[in-house]
Amino acid sequence: MAPEIPSLPRPEALPTERTGVEQIEAVFGTVTVGVCGAAFAAGNLAAVLCHLGVLGWRTGITWTSYIAICAVGHILLCRAYRRSRPVGDRWRLWAHLFTAICLAEGIGWGWAPIGLTVGGNSDVKHLTVLIMAGVAAGSIPAFSPYLPAFFALFLPATIPALIAALLSADPVQHASFTLVLLFILFIGGLGVKANLSFKQLVGLRIRTEEMAGDLQRQKDIAEQANKAKSTFLAAASHDLRQPVHALGLFVGALRGVALPLEGRRLVEQIEVSTNAMDSLFTALLDISRLDAGAVEVQRQPFVIGSLLDRICRDHAEDAKLKGVSLKARGCAAVVDCDPVLLERVVRNLVSNAVRYTERGRILVGCRRRQGEVLVQVWDTGPGIPPEQHDKIFQEYYQLGNSERDRAKGLGLGLAIVRRLTDLLGCRLKLQSRPGHGSCFEVSIPMASGPGWEIEPAGGDVSGAPAHGLIVVIDDEEAIRAAMQSLLTGWGYDVVAAASGDEAIRRLSTCPVQPGLLVSDYRLREGENGIDVIERLRSEYNEPLPALLITGDTAPDRLSEAQASGLLLLHKPVSNSKLRAAIINLMASADASEAAREELSVDS
Repeated sequence: MAPEIPSLPRPEALPTERTGVEQIEAVFGTVTVGVCGAAFAAGNLAAVLCHLGVLGWRTGITWTSYIAICAVGHILLCRAYRRSRPVGDRWRLWAHLFTAICLAEGIGWGWAPIGLTVGGNSDVKHLTVLIMAGVAAGSIPAFSPYLPAFFALFLPATIPALIAALLSADPVQHASFTLVLLFILFIGGLGVKANLSFKQLVGLRIRTEEMAGDLQRQKDIAEQANKAKSTFLAAASHDLRQPVHALGLFVGALRGVALPLEGRRLVEQIEVSTNAMDSLFTALLDISRLDAGAVEVQRQPFVIGSLLDRICRDHAEDAKLKGVSLKARGCAAVVDCDPVLLERVVRNLVSNAVRYTERGRILVGCRRRQGEVLVQVWDTGPGIPPEQHDKIFQEYYQLGNSERDRAKGLGLGLAIVRRLTDLLGCRLKLQSRPGHGSCFEVSIPMASGPGWEIEPAGGDVSGAPAHGLIVVIDDEEAIRAAMQSLLTGWGYDVVAAASGDEAIRRLSTCPVQPGLLVSDYRLREGENGIDVIERLRSEYNEPLPALLITGDTAPDRLSEAQASGLLLLHKPVSNSKLRAAIINLMASADASEAAREELSVDS
C-alpha cells in the first residue's frame, strides 16, 4: 500500500499557541524595515507640502514626529521582544502592544489626507492619498502575518480618505470615492489572503517538524530494536557455541580411545554433525565480523593461479562424488589484494557451484582486462532468473530451498561474498540464464611488480610430536574437562582453571613453566582472557605463547579481541585447527628460545 501523503493543514486546525508565536515572530522580523520606510515617506511628504506652501512647517514637523515616534515605538518593542523571547500565552501581550502601536500609526496616516491638505488643490490631495495608499499597501508584507495588526493600521489609514472623498464638494474628489473603495477592498483582500497563506506555511512547517520528530522517534525505536537483536544474537550465539565447542573437543578426545567398530562409526557421525554446526557458526561469525568492521584488509601482490588451484583441489572430491568436472585454468597473473579474504570469496563461489551443479562441469579461470584480473567461476547448474539476481546476495535467501534443507547451506555464502568484495573494493558481477548455468565474476586490480606463490594448505600435523605444559583457562566446566581430555590424549600436560586467580594458584605448585596459554576471551565477574594472559606472562616475566578462543560475536568484543595481537580462534574450533595452532605456536616459541640461547652463547 502506498504511503498516505499528508494534506496541507487548514489554518483553523493549527495549534493556536504555536501559530500565534510564529505570527508575532514574523511581524517583528519585518517591522523595522517597514516602519522606517513609512517614516521616511512621511518626512518627504511633509517637506513637499511645506515647500508648496500648503502645509505649515510646525504642523509638518509635528505630524512627521508623530509618525517617527510610532516607528521608534515599533523598533523598541521589537528589541524588547527579542530579549524576552516569549513562549506560550505571553505572546498575546506582545501582540496587543504591537497592534496598539499599529493603530496609532494608522490614525496618523489616516489624518494625513484630511489634516495636511487643508486649502490645497486636488493634485495635492491626490498626492497625499497616493503616499498614504503606498504605505497602506506596504503593510501587507510587514503586518499581514498577524491580521489584527494589519487591519489596525490599514483601516484607520484608508477609511478617512474614503469618507473625505464621499463628502467632498469637489467633483474630482467625489469621483475618486469608487477608486478608494476598490483600493480598500482589494488591498484588504490581499492582506487576508497573505495571512491565510502564511498560516498554511506555518502549518506545513509544524506538520513537517512533527513528522520529522515522529521519524526520529521511529528511528530511535528501530535502532534500539536492532541493538537488542544484536545483543540477543550475540548472547545466544555465545551460549550455543559453548556446548558445540565442548562437543567437538569430546569427539576429538574419543578418537584417541579404543572403541569397537560400531563405536567408531557413531563417533564419525557425531563428528560430521559437529562439523556441519561448525560451518553454520563460521558463516554467522563472518557476517558478524564484517558488520562489526573487525576485518582488516592486508593487500599484497601474489600469483592468483596458485590460489585458484588450491581451492579447486580442496573441492575436487565433492565435485567428483556428484559426477561433476571441476577444473581451474592456469593463470600467472599477479594481483594486488588480500589473499585470505579473496580466498574466502572464491572458495564460497566454488562451493556454491559444486552444491548446485548436478551435472556437467565447473570451470574456474581468469581474464586480463585493462589493468584488472577477472576471476570467473562458470557452472552448468540450474541458473538464476534475472529477477533473483539481487535477492541471492541477501542473508538467508536461497533459491529452491523453501524447506530450509541444511544440506544446501544456510544462505549466507553469497551475502559474505558481497560484503567481502565491497570491503576489498572489487566489482562483483553475475551472468546467468535459467537452465544454462551461471558465471560469477570478481574484478581484482593487477599488481605492478612480481608476487609470491601461495603455498598449498598445511598438511596433516597428527604425527607431530607433542610435549610441554598447556594452561587452559575457561569458565565452562565442560570445556575445561573436554580440553583436558583432548590435550592429554595428544600427549600434553594440562593445567585447567576457571579464572586467572585459580590458574596462578595451581601453577604456584607446578615446577614446569607453561609452554602455551589457552584462554577463553569472556570469563566470569568481568574478567577477560587478554588480561589473564598478561597476568600470567608478568608472573613468569616471559612472553609466553598464547591462544585466545572466543564464542562472542558482539562487534565491540570482536574488535577488542582482534586488536589484542593474540592468535584468535572462534568457537566452535575444529580439532585439526586447534592442534595446528598449538603446534605452530609452541614450535615458534621453541625456535625463538633456541635463537636467544644461541645469541647468548655467541656473546
